[in-house]
Amino acid sequence: MALIYAAPGSEPAPGEPGWPEFIEEYRQTTEKMKAEGVFVAGEPLMGAETATSVRLRDGVTETMDGPFAETKEFLGGVYVLDCPDLDTAVHYAAMIPSARNGTIELRPIVTRDMVPALVAEARAKRAAAG
Repeated sequence: MALIYAAPGSEPAPGEPGWPEFIEEYRQTTEKMKAEGVFVAGEPLMGAETATSVRLRDGVTETMDGPFAETKEFLGGVYVLDCPDLDTAVHYAAMIPSARNGTIELRPIVTRDMVPALVAEARAKRAAAG
């Protein structure tokens, strides 16, 4: 998964100069990913000011307006890519227009078939730690 982060004001906003070209770059990037068979899904997110953070403390659900973490860059969208390895994922992440001004964080998605091996690995690490 490619998590797309950018600082507020670092990219054109709807209606601003450069917006149509910026969105066209995203459209072309998405089409290239689809044509090359790595695109699974992708969506932009509403601005961080629309976020609601939820946490459970001592059985009480708490909500907070805005993102929980203090950061200079905010999560603005995601791509789910089906890449055979990290080098391929990096290749496609570098195509994402926001990579020029922001950060693209790549993370593998845990699939159900991976869970038994991950549990076994965690147990082995705990056992080795004593």
